Amino acid sequence: MTVVVVGAGPAGLTVANILRAASVDCVVLETESREFIEQRPRAGFLEEWAVRALERRGLAGPLLERAQTHTECEFRSAGERHRFRYAELSGHRHFVYPQPLLVTDLVRAYADHAGGDIRFGVRDVRLHDIDTDRPAVSYTDPATGERVRLDCAAVAGCDGARGVTRAHLTEGQGAVVARRDYGIGWLALLAEAPPSSDCVVFGLHPRGFAAHMARSPEITRYYLECPPGDDPAGWPDERVWAELHARLAADGAPPLTEGRIVEKRVLDMHNYVVAPMSRGRLYLAGDAAHLTAPIAAKGMNLALHDALTLGDALVAHARDGDESGLRGYSADCLPRVWQYQEFSQWFADVLHGASSGDPFEAGVADARLRRLLASSTGAAAFAELYIGKNADT
Repeated sequence: MTVVVVGAGPAGLTVANILRAASVDCVVLETESREFIEQRPRAGFLEEWAVRALERRGLAGPLLERAQTHTECEFRSAGERHRFRYAELSGHRHFVYPQPLLVTDLVRAYADHAGGDIRFGVRDVRLHDIDTDRPAVSYTDPATGERVRLDCAAVAGCDGARGVTRAHLTEGQGAVVARRDYGIGWLALLAEAPPSSDCVVFGLHPRGFAAHMARSPEITRYYLECPPGDDPAGWPDERVWAELHARLAADGAPPLTEGRIVEKRVLDMHNYVVAPMSRGRLYLAGDAAHLTAPIAAKGMNLALHDALTLGDALVAHARDGDESGLRGYSADCLPRVWQYQEFSQWFADVLHGASSGDPFEAGVADARLRRLLASSTGAAAFAELYIGKNADT
């Protein structure tokens, strides 16, 4: 049995490592170069269940050695600071480990240490006969320009929201694509500056939401709410820092440490879910199957949940001829997908209420914030959802 994995992100590489460890033939196809995927800025927060799942499979060594951990977050609203100690309530913490580092670790584990087959820079990837028992994937070899066809038993579609595999599950092909547009944008910023707080900071401000998230001792991720489709060129560094200082201001808060901004891009806040997450012998994982706006740092964690579930199902099929895991793959994943989507939407309403321009939305958002800060029941429920405590991988 051969499995073709399309996409070398966290989901695809996790599936590939699981298959390689079980001696299941696997080929990974990636349109970008190795250097590119090992440097591409992406998510940075891993929930503890995900780290422990990787650890059980021998894939978390460098992560556990290098990652920082967070046990609380901070809300800043109306000039006040509110610390929320979610680890005390949930018993779990976040690991701060940028996605490029995790991708680097997984590539090394699969290709360098285990001798796995990964082909970078491929072009014009196409899927064939996925509704049969003999699917195939073809691509153009970047070195020779020749077409290469890989016959396989299954295809793992892990190539993201704009990848080729997602195009095979659309409304016209028996799938339902559920989507939520928030009508706002986030200016995503990466600054060569030490973190100015020891935890994630959420700034709820009438001028727009802002966030501070550590990535490393030298790098900090910031977000600023902006109009959807806004032009990053309209945000010179001076304006960026002025807004961050204003929106994250609070009594007693340490000043922000400024630095060179090395990334500016506008993210239009939206979520979507493709259901089912499979068609024939094609199985989607990660952003190819569902997208969660970076409101609650859920995207990479969901991708890993998919990959762990799919990897085990593919191994069971290859080793024992047991297809129950593959038949139930979508049903096994979607409850967690929807749980994270619901939390993302709820949290978005809290974070953006103050800047909504609607007194009713602002009042409701403030009531929700006060409840999670003052009610032990509300706090425990938020902590459990924020850290993904109930993931049962």
